Amino acid sequence: MTLILTASELQALADMPGTITAVQRAFAGLSRGTAVQPAPDSLVLPSSDARFLPMAALSEAEGLASVKLLADIPANQLASLPTQRSTIMLVSQLTGETLAILDGKVPTRVRTAAASAVATKLLARPGSTTLGLIGAGSLAVAHVEAMLAVLPFDKVIVWSRSADTVSVFCDEVGHHRLNITRASSVREVVESADVLCTLTPAIEPLVRGEWFRPGLHVNAVGSRPRPDHREVDTTGMVRARVFVDSLATAKAKSGGLIIPVAEGAMSFEDVKGELGDVAAGTKEGRLGEEDITLFNSVGIGLQDLAIGRLLYDAALNQGIGTHVELNN
Repeated sequence: MTLILTASELQALADMPGTITAVQRAFAGLSRGTAVQPAPDSLVLPSSDARFLPMAALSEAEGLASVKLLADIPANQLASLPTQRSTIMLVSQLTGETLAILDGKVPTRVRTAAASAVATKLLARPGSTTLGLIGAGSLAVAHVEAMLAVLPFDKVIVWSRSADTVSVFCDEVGHHRLNITRASSVREVVESADVLCTLTPAIEPLVRGEWFRPGLHVNAVGSRPRPDHREVDTTGMVRARVFVDSLATAKAKSGGLIIPVAEGAMSFEDVKGELGDVAAGTKEGRLGEEDITLFNSVGIGLQDLAIGRLLYDAALNQGIGTHVELNN
């Protein structure tokens, strides 16, 4: 039987601390060779700017193979539709049975924030207390929850082009009793933060590396998976010790990395490692208090597999979802 889980059902099942643990375990598995994460293909037709990305993964620890089909359609914005939609399929590693089909909205948001939390846990200064957010939408709300699970932040400074979006953000995170500052510029956020999360679908860089203070950690999260989109400029990438979720994936679809390499300002060999290497203890992350570290987060299918395992198990335990016999 295959379990079908909708977005509203998944929202009730999401568990941030558990997801952080699962995502860190998945990253370490990739480094140790007990998980497989191929570079994704990007399916494009000449007649459209839409891209379709099948994101596959396989994990021995989780006993699953998975694939998420991500549809990235910028033109949807003109019709007031989501510009990204996705569906995740979970398959038993042992039998090949299709165990579950999940709407991808909630898992993608939660696992993305969880990956930033893992990077922050492994790369940020332990004494970090000020969280900076560029962007104030639902992903920013998820990042606050994730960041508080790994470090004792007491201040948040946030910027968005939309004052209304910032107001909604403040309402949604108000129960955390944080000292929240509404910044007047991106630069104000960057120069104030101990940990900076960039969460916008920017095409051209919003964040300048010349604004980076010694000791900063950056989670560059928001840009679309396209080689010409980025949030952080070349100077920022060059100044930082850069880590990625998957080097093969970053080489294929991260403008944040591809553009500085094309400009000759850095090479792919300048990337210090994959985050899983730090999680597995095979490579060093932050070397000192003054280091600037940066997690270039593109998003990989193994993260979807990790949270998919949690959500599937929780749904079975709580009797949530709809069972369908696909073989009939």
